[in-house]
Amino acid sequence: MTGRNLRMRRLSRAGAALSGRRRGGQPKVVALGGGMGLSASLAALRRITGDLTAVVTVADDGGSSGRLREELGVLPPGDLRKALAALCGDDDWGRTWSRVIQHRFESKGDLHEHAVGNLLIVALWEQLGDHVQALDLVGKLLGAHGRVLPMSAVPLELQALVKGHDPELPDAIVTVRGQATVALTPGEVQSVHVVPPDPPAVPEAVAAVLDADWVVLGPGSWFSSVIPHLLVPELLDALVTTKARKVLSLNLAPQPGETEGFSPQRHVEVLGRHAPKLALDVVLADAAAVPDRAALDDAAQRLGAAVELAPVASPDGLPVHDQELLAAAYDRIFRMHGRIGPWR
Repeated sequence: MTGRNLRMRRLSRAGAALSGRRRGGQPKVVALGGGMGLSASLAALRRITGDLTAVVTVADDGGSSGRLREELGVLPPGDLRKALAALCGDDDWGRTWSRVIQHRFESKGDLHEHAVGNLLIVALWEQLGDHVQALDLVGKLLGAHGRVLPMSAVPLELQALVKGHDPELPDAIVTVRGQATVALTPGEVQSVHVVPPDPPAVPEAVAAVLDADWVVLGPGSWFSSVIPHLLVPELLDALVTTKARKVLSLNLAPQPGETEGFSPQRHVEVLGRHAPKLALDVVLADAAAVPDRAALDDAAQRLGAAVELAPVASPDGLPVHDQELLAAAYDRIFRMHGRIGPWR
């Protein structure tokens, strides 16, 4: 059996399993991203649906995740852990486990800065030999309100072409390697790619996208957490061909380093350049973060999308999303754009 046929057979099994878990009367939502941006989306989405799947980037190479990845050759577990923590419930059990898996050791030894959840996830990977089964088991332990999947079955190296990385050579374009480095790079990121260049997607992640009612992309670090999902060929194919409607959730502010000085419309434009065949339905942004509505409308329309402005920022003025406001925005988008689902 060829590698492609084997992946398709696994995909068929994954799709059947996914269908068996459907919760009638609720929208099936898949959220893609990584880090704190994805966590914000998940914390909002779990308030409006119980049929939620997170598909998480696996390019992280910094901190505890980077050390485990280098020492053991495993997928970086950190963004997966953050997604699981965001899906924990608001009861005592959920709050306790969310704190536990996010807890970091402080010591003068090798355990310093390792997160408990990272060690738990890697231990289960080694015990079970199956990324998806292990993450499902952690989710069950935590009482997670949704499922967490890696986007690829192999750890990826993120590489970026950066203009002006060296201030003395403002027109020179160099290759910057590693997610942690790309996220903080000086200069202007032109594009990103991953190594290996044709990574295998996790079949269950592809099946979830194909089976979804809605796919949510972003917010998050644009080049190091959001766009990498578009660089996994099987996952991109699923995003292009799925009948699900797609919403792109923009950041509240540019990120120092990789998107310094980016306007909201430029975020949309660079995503479109990385996936020219990908069409969107909605671009969600906070009105206070959009100085030029017409320019954002134009960029969104080129991807087939309408712009929805909503107050989603934290009331304290920090550039972070408020869970309840973001949940209200997603709920309105799900109701108003397209068919009114049976969950209504």
